[in-house]
Amino acid sequence: MEKTIDELDRSILRIITKNARIPFKDVADECGVSRAAVHQRVQRLIELGVITGSSYNVNPKCLGYQMCAYVGIILEKGSMYKDVIEALDNIPEIIESQYTLGAYSILVKLYARNDEHLMRLLNGQIQSIPGVASTETLVSLDQRIKRQIPIELNR
Repeated sequence: MEKTIDELDRSILRIITKNARIPFKDVADECGVSRAAVHQRVQRLIELGVITGSSYNVNPKCLGYQMCAYVGIILEKGSMYKDVIEALDNIPEIIESQYTLGAYSILVKLYARNDEHLMRLLNGQIQSIPGVASTETLVSLDQRIKRQIPIELNR
């Protein structure tokens, strides 16, 4: 469901998605409105669910995680999805999951310290979850594009 947002909301979103730490005063100056107006708009966007969080991005390599992998999971039965997701949620190295159509039922993104750690995650944890029929793993060699969805000026 699309939320009703106007051009000022879009301008604010464009600015804060590029730099989440920018002071509201600077956003207000760039948009030509008061700091209070920016604060109220951001609060409203949070309440509407347009803004879903704020966080700092940590470089996994700085914490010793040298491998990024995507694991496609095929379930024995689609009805096992909720139970499998609960079990996957207990593996802290898994940072994202998607319930998908196509070759896999679930696609997860995870970080491992090295190839041995990845093997332990796959063989010792993911593949041992009841309901997981099989997995296929893709290892990422490099990430060059990571961004938010564009906030268009005109719709």
